[in-house]
Amino acid sequence: MYEQIPGRPPAPSQGARRLRRVVPALLLAALVAAGVARLAASPALSAAALDELYARPLPRPAGAMRVYHLGHSLVGRDMPAMLAQLAGEGHRYESQLGWGATLKAHWGDDTIAGFAEENAHPRFRAAREAIDSADYDAVVLTEMVEIRDAIRYHDSSTYLRRWADRILGARPDARVFLYETWHPLDDPEGWPNRLDRDLGRYWEGELLARAQAEAELSQAIRVIPAGQVMARFVRAVEARGGVDGIAGAADLFTDMIHPNDIGSYLVALTHYAVLYQRSPVGLPRRLMRADGTPAAAPGPEAARLMQQVVWDVVSTYPKTGVPQSEGEGATDG
Repeated sequence: MYEQIPGRPPAPSQGARRLRRVVPALLLAALVAAGVARLAASPALSAAALDELYARPLPRPAGAMRVYHLGHSLVGRDMPAMLAQLAGEGHRYESQLGWGATLKAHWGDDTIAGFAEENAHPRFRAAREAIDSADYDAVVLTEMVEIRDAIRYHDSSTYLRRWADRILGARPDARVFLYETWHPLDDPEGWPNRLDRDLGRYWEGELLARAQAEAELSQAIRVIPAGQVMARFVRAVEARGGVDGIAGAADLFTDMIHPNDIGSYLVALTHYAVLYQRSPVGLPRRLMRADGTPAAAPGPEAARLMQQVVWDVVSTYPKTGVPQSEGEGATDG
């Protein structure tokens, strides 16, 4: 029992003390719920309205491009270097990376983990300086993995819109791309199955639909569908019982999520096909890493299958901005 001291208010009862502990927690929960409700209620384009933004493809680039990559380890150093080799003379690029960095962190509203380590190379250029320079024909934006956590906790669509606004504000004819990545191989929903589902429910239905709902952008944000390409290629390989030593998804990675040289080559092919709107069929398969050492190359049959799968995906997915076709042949049987 509390002793009553003269001149002071009565000591709080046990119930009052409990209430003082509970109310702040309830207020916090209410604020979190309100934030979730706000995000859920934020405007989004309908699927039909979103599709309408991509009814007309982009014109093919007239020549070599200068490209800026904003992201994390699923961009890395080697993939952009491979892209430059595939594109040929005149292609230039710079980047800003972090460890699992969000678009929000790159904007400056969160800390970028691993900033010093990931950007200790000659191709680094600070993001705001790079964008505001208007030097780039194309900017490729990359959101963190896991994508649904990025949407839930890091306001992905808002920061996608902010970056697109800044890019197009500095240079209205620049091309803005969202790099569709992937999730860990051990995902409980199944790795290829989630790639199938996530394109519509997260990349399109959340990021693109919300980022472009209120933004008055001079052009739509296009997609580099690397996750879709990986899923299609893995299924094609498995249907054939393996190709040139590649038996499944694990052969594209160094661990549960980071691509090895073969995976980076596949992603670089996808970037090439989208950015340059050209079939990658026939491109070289032996490339160098960013440090100048030879990358492990896919065998000739695997390389040809990769190149064909890439073109089949990007030329039949309007949100790439690539003129649409029927592809160049079946790849999944």
